[in-house]
Amino acid sequence: MNILFDENFPRPLRRFFPDHQVTTVQKMEWLEAENGDLLAVAEAEFDVLLSTDKGIKYQQNFTDRDIAVIVLRTKDNRIPTLIPLMPKVLALLPTVQPGQVYFVE
Repeated sequence: MNILFDENFPRPLRRFFPDHQVTTVQKMEWLEAENGDLLAVAEAEFDVLLSTDKGIKYQQNFTDRDIAVIVLRTKDNRIPTLIPLMPKVLALLPTVQPGQVYFVE
C-alpha cells in the first residue's frame, strides 16, 4: 500500500510500516498545497493519507476521492503520543476504502 504522511505527521513513524511504501508531503514537495489540492495530487499516487488534522473530514468533500484518509485523534502529534495508536492503524489499513475518512483514537 502507498501511504502518504501529512506534513503534521512525524516522519520517524515510517518504521511502523515496513510492509508499505511510505513517503511524506515534505519529500513530495507538496508543503504549499492546501488540503483540497493536496488530496487531488495525492490520490493519483497514494492509497492512504495519514494525518493528525482532526478537521480534515469537515473541510473537504471526499465523495469520489481515490484516496482514504486516516486521522489520529490525539492531544498532540508528538511521537510518544502517536506510537500507541500504530497497532490500530496497521489493523485498519487492509480495510480502508477510497473516499472514506477513518478516525483512530
